[in-house]
Amino acid sequence: MNFLFCSSGRRVKLLKDFKESIGELDKIIIADNSIYAPTRYIADKDYIVTKINDEKYIDEILQICEKEKINAIFTLIDPEIEILAKNKEKFEKLGIIVFTPSKETAELCFDKYKMFKYLTEHNIKTPMTYGTLEEFKEDYNKNKIDFPVFVKPRTGSGSVGARKIQKLSELENIVNEDNTLIIQEFMDGIDLDADVYIDAISKKPISIFSKKKIETKIGGANKTISFKDEKLFNMIKEAVKLFEFIGAIDIDFFYKNGEYYLSEINPRFGGAYIHAYGAGVNFPKLIINNIKGIENSENIGNYEENIMMLMYDDVIIKKLDVQIDKSIK
Repeated sequence: MNFLFCSSGRRVKLLKDFKESIGELDKIIIADNSIYAPTRYIADKDYIVTKINDEKYIDEILQICEKEKINAIFTLIDPEIEILAKNKEKFEKLGIIVFTPSKETAELCFDKYKMFKYLTEHNIKTPMTYGTLEEFKEDYNKNKIDFPVFVKPRTGSGSVGARKIQKLSELENIVNEDNTLIIQEFMDGIDLDADVYIDAISKKPISIFSKKKIETKIGGANKTISFKDEKLFNMIKEAVKLFEFIGAIDIDFFYKNGEYYLSEINPRFGGAYIHAYGAGVNFPKLIINNIKGIENSENIGNYEENIMMLMYDDVIIKKLDVQIDKSIK
């Protein structure tokens, strides 16, 4: 089998783990916009492609798929999920499984305000969210919400632009400068995360790995510890019924006053999925079964609690293998 990972960037450990689970003749191909993507140097083959919003991008990816006889395609960044989802049929005609949700689900997951409204309509607990300053002020004046609050881009990724706000004047200045921000109640509970595998055949969640975030930096959690709770597992089972997912998804939660609040869903491998893999929760094997037409049986919570993941920095030292402009500007 041949697997194509788009926009793989720095996700070296994920691809190394994936390679451990596939056969000797199976290949991992990556497509990235940057010649400096570290994953280029651990993939079996790599392609430098245009930016994801270029009109030629999908055609380039399709050509790679045909040339490399790709069986399954993934993206590892949020902005590309919707692009691949909208073009699923083009890949499926080639017999390729696209591990992204439906176009409608992809749109919901990328737009945090739409997601809030959708979850609320379906009685899934989620942090209170406002799309405009006027909406927030209305509830603020009625004492329905108070400071601090949290602001972040409506369609952002990797925690970029997210910050805590302490007072109204500060909020007004920030929102007036950037009207793409949404306003959320500040959740001072426990920050949690769950890696979930949605079977590509049954469309049901068949594997869940949950962890507490001990430390988070831009781009996600870098120190986590595993735990289990049937209440959370049941909430996840109910929540994912509202969407059309396949494959690995990453769900963020807060735990406050005895209740779980669903914050965001990233329909891709989460940045800390490597914790799940290290604890024995093997999504690549589930993916391979699905590609072979085998439906995976439910195996939720089959891991130990109190297993830590502690990320650290590592590097790749290689001679650059392409010609670049040698001029100094």
